[in-house]
Amino acid sequence: MKTNYKRNLVTCALPYANGPIHIGHLAGVYVPADIYVRYLRMRGRETLFVCGSDEHGVPITIKARQEGCSPQDIVDKYHDIIKKSFADFGIKFDIYSRTSSKIHHKTASEFFRKLYDEGKFVVRESEQYYDEEAKCFLADRYIVGTCSKCGAEGAYGDQCEKCGSTLSPDELINPQSAISGSQPVKKMTKHWYLPLDQYEPWLKEWILEGHKEWKSNVYGQCKSWLDGGLQPRAVSRDLDWGVPVPVEGVEGKVLYVWFDAPIGYISNTKELLPDEWEKWWKSDQTRLVHFIGKDNIVFHCIVFPSMLKAYGDGYILPDNVPANEFLNLEGDKISTSQNWAVWLHEYLVEFPGQQDVLRYALCANAPETKDNDFTWKEFQTRNNSELVAIFGNFVNRAVVLTHKYFKGEVPANAKPEQVDEETLSQIPEIRKAIEDNIENFKFREALKEAMNLARLGNKYLADTEPWKVAKSDLDRTASILNVSLQICANLAIAFAPFLPFSVEKLNHILNVAALDSALTWDDLGSSDLFPAGHKLNKAELLFAKIEDAQVEAQIAKLNATKIANEIATAEQSDQEDPAIAPAKAECTFDDFQAMDIRTATVLEAERVPKTDKLLKLTIDTGLDKRTIVSGIAEYYTPEEMVGKQICILANLQPRKIRGIESQGMILMAQQEDGKMRIISPEEKLINGACIG
Repeated sequence: MKTNYKRNLVTCALPYANGPIHIGHLAGVYVPADIYVRYLRMRGRETLFVCGSDEHGVPITIKARQEGCSPQDIVDKYHDIIKKSFADFGIKFDIYSRTSSKIHHKTASEFFRKLYDEGKFVVRESEQYYDEEAKCFLADRYIVGTCSKCGAEGAYGDQCEKCGSTLSPDELINPQSAISGSQPVKKMTKHWYLPLDQYEPWLKEWILEGHKEWKSNVYGQCKSWLDGGLQPRAVSRDLDWGVPVPVEGVEGKVLYVWFDAPIGYISNTKELLPDEWEKWWKSDQTRLVHFIGKDNIVFHCIVFPSMLKAYGDGYILPDNVPANEFLNLEGDKISTSQNWAVWLHEYLVEFPGQQDVLRYALCANAPETKDNDFTWKEFQTRNNSELVAIFGNFVNRAVVLTHKYFKGEVPANAKPEQVDEETLSQIPEIRKAIEDNIENFKFREALKEAMNLARLGNKYLADTEPWKVAKSDLDRTASILNVSLQICANLAIAFAPFLPFSVEKLNHILNVAALDSALTWDDLGSSDLFPAGHKLNKAELLFAKIEDAQVEAQIAKLNATKIANEIATAEQSDQEDPAIAPAKAECTFDDFQAMDIRTATVLEAERVPKTDKLLKLTIDTGLDKRTIVSGIAEYYTPEEMVGKQICILANLQPRKIRGIESQGMILMAQQEDGKMRIISPEEKLINGACIG
């Protein structure tokens, strides 16, 4: 692993321009990336920070359908909201552009065309889902159904948001079109595929052998994909919104968004630095780091590197991909469709001037190794008990006492004692801990170390009690306050990557601008940052206490959202006619005869761990004892199932569900209220009795 890079190229996952930014985005990607970039720049390392809106793909077209406007209207609206929110929150990209730009379309088209001309793609004709009512092919996100991995309803054709599993449309149970609600049919279409299987040996060597330092969640997910064997992945889609496939005679097809979007990092760099972009993308002196969420790991660690490898021409590969897990909100998964989120642009209005409180709370509770939960009560506690009571309290006391006893001027270190040296000697150790953690993308621990510096200051003041000493020994008081103010200066350095707005305020209080030179990261650990006689400005409170009423208002807002969602769901259910599935295509008698439908009795039943809907049943078919996994846990308890006689399709090809081989399917019927009911014989039959 190379370490002596000359420059750093840092990218953030391009947010979809189909809605505003919420705290899940911030905690997972943008706050840690901003901390890292600020730290690199304080260390004097040449750094480029690149991001932009992802304006193509199905989420955009879905939002446009929902709002009754064009996709362009959607991306124009949300690109501006997102860009402004980032800027107001202190996240300063060198460029924040968009994938609808001309330069991106040109760059993405040229990228595809080079691979196309060099024969790097494979062409396949395949059957894909087609909505006959809407008269269009259905992208993965336009297909919904039951997840085959966990049994959750409403899973998409590319991912189940309940269990997080990556899916294909063919893995959904009872797939339906998200556009018309009808059952889609299969229809032939032609697409281009990147043969990831050809890059598998190289990826195994590059990742599994060359990047063992990657975070365990990233390395583990990559290993799982590689161990399972890679398959060619489509790079085109049947859509009318996106970068058109640049092949003569091809219409109605665009570049697949996960081929298109990462090229945005390159096109955005080109837009910013048209004459110098190659030094950032084609030099082994550049270190490339992607900040993403866990749902983007495969694309940034396997797909995009394979694209760059296929393209050649000197493109560098990511050196690290520090992906975070997900952040939940008040115990529930953040959902944009349900408005279950804390939106950044709303927070900035409701908590004016308190950007750093949210930055601190999200970093202190960052989902670095597992999903974490944001609660408004914890947000309040973090602010009141840590920012106000520890950091702010120490700075305020040190500055106020300096104004009281020494007219706001830094006193000379007139009478030092051993406790001073012991206290100051701990700062270099804290600096090293902060550095080690940031360098290894452990921002939560780094922030904790920075706060330990404030705790050190508070303890020092509590132990030395300058307000008491001043009554008899002003020289000793001078030394105590000199040490305290040196700690304040160190705090201004240590917290600069984390709390930029508060540090700007602290620098004003400490009158850092009046020093001969600015405070740099190299100064962190020094005990001689303020010379005697340096004039401080008036003391101000760095942080304001957050009152119960403010938090209760936010909780009430969320509760109102939850109630509104429940009412909307109930009203929709009341208005809908009983859903009767349309008749299926005719089948032959031979088709029917091929189905082996029999009676069976449930011997044992238990819930499948970590699922809400799955039961594992052990049944007696009369021929054998076997296991069936069925998504009936919301309708029947395990106790209700034991002893029940059921009808099963006994010769259904076995398949694994949640690691359990299921050998058959239970026959069920759906009632008007949507509930499923098991079909059982009217009277007790022998197990294995044939139905037909």
